[in-house]
Amino acid sequence: MATFYQKRDIWHISVTHNGRRITRSLKTNNKDIAKQLRPAIESQLLAEVCGITTKKLNMPFKDLSKRYLSVDHQWTKSTYDLKRYIYARHTAGYPLPDNPNTKAIHIAHINSCWNWGMQNGLVSKANKISGSTIGIPRNRVFTNTELNSLFEGIDDADFNRFVRFAYYTGARSGEIRSISRENVLDGSIKTGRRYVKLNSQAQKIIKHQDPLWSYRKDFVSHKFKKEVR
Repeated sequence: MATFYQKRDIWHISVTHNGRRITRSLKTNNKDIAKQLRPAIESQLLAEVCGITTKKLNMPFKDLSKRYLSVDHQWTKSTYDLKRYIYARHTAGYPLPDNPNTKAIHIAHINSCWNWGMQNGLVSKANKISGSTIGIPRNRVFTNTELNSLFEGIDDADFNRFVRFAYYTGARSGEIRSISRENVLDGSIKTGRRYVKLNSQAQKIIKHQDPLWSYRKDFVSHKFKKEVR
């Protein structure tokens, strides 16, 4: 069974047989061109997934990571720079970091590159690194002095409520920025598939917050750094 779909504006084709799935990027955002490429690529994938032919590609990680980085994944600059740094270290033979959380980040990014290579038929085997990609949760509790400094130090009333709401709920910045009134429930807010419980302080803030926050991510970062200096 073949599936023809678009991901991040680029057309892909996926073939599934007996539980095995192979996906290939058609490397174009033009649907007409993708349709012309589809029959030939679909035949190749069908032959591969049925075991009639085997794609014998074994691109080294150095070349694979360069190819991965060259594709427009719509990452932020910071994400791109982090991946490039991790891949350069891995290619140069440096060991994984000792810090559990940093190590988990490196493993996750390295393995994502191998996964992409497999999905796009560039490698026949993903030499992924075993180990946790979650890391160890870090418990950090603000002192009363720190909280007073944080809350009292933000003069902008609207942004002050934004920061306090984040503290009271533990909600992520993106979740708060995307809240709509229809997702504000009795005692909680719905953010995608997740429900965030609202304590009395959070309920009081959002009840009187009109309109709700719609800050951009770069605005929040800039505003927070500016306010807490």
